[in-house]
Amino acid sequence: MSTPATSPVVVIAYHSGYGHTAVVAEAVRAGAAAEGAQAHLVKVDEITEEQWELLDSADAIVFGSPTYMSTATAAFHAFAEASSKRWYTHSWKDKLAAGFTNSGSKSGDKLSTLQYFALLAAQHGMTWVSLGLHPGWNASDASEHDTNRLGFFLGAGAQTNNDEGPEAVHKADIATAEHLGRRVVEAARVVTAGRRALAAA
Repeated sequence: MSTPATSPVVVIAYHSGYGHTAVVAEAVRAGAAAEGAQAHLVKVDEITEEQWELLDSADAIVFGSPTYMSTATAAFHAFAEASSKRWYTHSWKDKLAAGFTNSGSKSGDKLSTLQYFALLAAQHGMTWVSLGLHPGWNASDASEHDTNRLGFFLGAGAQTNNDEGPEAVHKADIATAEHLGRRVVEAARVVTAGRRALAAA
């Protein structure tokens, strides 16, 4: 984790079945980049050895997938299983981790996918970064345009109608994903600065 504190490396490792989750992934990347991070997208179903090495050198990895049948996609699970080589060597230990998911229903058992990401991170010895937002759209004067309109805490949850394309990803969910990207970068700066301070003590 030798990345300068002013420019953390954040990698968004994701799978997108029909393009909706790719929109959310781009929003996470945009939020991280807006905070000054070197932010990269990695499609886990097309991952190269160079991209594995990018993950190994990252300060933070953000996991993303649609929720299919109560969990992440098969393609993401294949990536997670392939990461066992990194688990064996502790390559990702003490990196930051976060997650996001999308489904057709407001709930859609998205929590199960976020929990899966958090457990994957825990097995790697990573430190989980939560969403850090109060829920929106939960009062009479609230709106579906609120950030975190679906009320998730563990990560960013998005919902897109099954009969609409990626362009229909809800703007509030995009804003929520951008917030997650910014939060991960803020956490990475704190961790990096703390490690440097301890090393200098």
